Amino acid sequence: MNPDSLPAQPGVRHSVAAIVVLSALALGAFLPFATAAAPRAIAELASTPLYQFTEPEVGAYLAHLHATEPDLRKRIVHLARKNLGQPYELYLLGEMPFETHDPQPLYSLAKSDCLVFAEHTFAMALSRDWTGFMRLLQRIRYRDGQLGVVTRNHFTEADWNPSNRWLARDITAELAGPRAMKFDQSIDRTRFLKKRYQLDVSIPVERHRDIFVPYADAPALAASLQEGDIVEIVRGVVKPGVPANDIFGGSAWIGHVGLFVRGPDGAPHVIHSTEPKVREEALGALIARETARNAQNDAAGKPRLLGFKFLRLEADPLASLRQLDGPAAPRVTLPGGAAWTEN
Repeated sequence: MNPDSLPAQPGVRHSVAAIVVLSALALGAFLPFATAAAPRAIAELASTPLYQFTEPEVGAYLAHLHATEPDLRKRIVHLARKNLGQPYELYLLGEMPFETHDPQPLYSLAKSDCLVFAEHTFAMALSRDWTGFMRLLQRIRYRDGQLGVVTRNHFTEADWNPSNRWLARDITAELAGPRAMKFDQSIDRTRFLKKRYQLDVSIPVERHRDIFVPYADAPALAASLQEGDIVEIVRGVVKPGVPANDIFGGSAWIGHVGLFVRGPDGAPHVIHSTEPKVREEALGALIARETARNAQNDAAGKPRLLGFKFLRLEADPLASLRQLDGPAAPRVTLPGGAAWTEN
């Protein structure tokens, strides 16, 4: 995702309770709300949307889910569908209470945007309790698990994908073969952090080279995808009269993220968070909706759907993560260098 292509960040509101919980996490412990009601029974939670859970209920439900469903992919699909209908809102997560550059809290259960939805789903599916979910969420969101706005995985193609190779690997090339389209980007993190957060940092501009599957080829290639894989939508500006290979020199980017599932008839579907709420839709319907205004968007110089990248969920992501972080994985570091521990 290209953060510069997104609108300005909206205002933020916080609950006192959320800040109390996050402050407790800064000390390495999770303290439940003093006034919170006891978690509802699992039987009641089973029929309740996930976005209506309290934090203790999330922990109880994750323990139950791990005990009853050993298959990671099935847990991912279950949790994704359990969040259908979750309201959409862009820019939900920040570093509060650890930093003030982006005063959003570290997590949101009630709402999501596309990346928040995917990150929360993966972190929950891999965790057995609330504290495990919180630590894995930060390991997924930040480079090497180092909390901070500078180390957050802002650019999906250049930050999130490389940082999370332990979780999912890019299979676009092996699926697309000669049909793959190339695109290049100049990733200027110094400019982005100054523009968005008024931070003065010096980071060399990265020349990022990548590929995607043209959207017309995606439905056929989707036969090779597995439930729980990641679908990344590549958007860009197409200039009339410019040869295809010249279009993508710096004007294409990953603009949206979803999770791959199959419908009741086995057809390829995508679950994703998009206005106004989390939805599941057929891949073909998504493509038709996205491309319905191609000519109009091209004439106006606006971005439109170009294609997709596909990432394959690792068979045992936590084992891969332990190879990087050691036996205490996930390794999470607070601003200032202190380790985030559960004890």
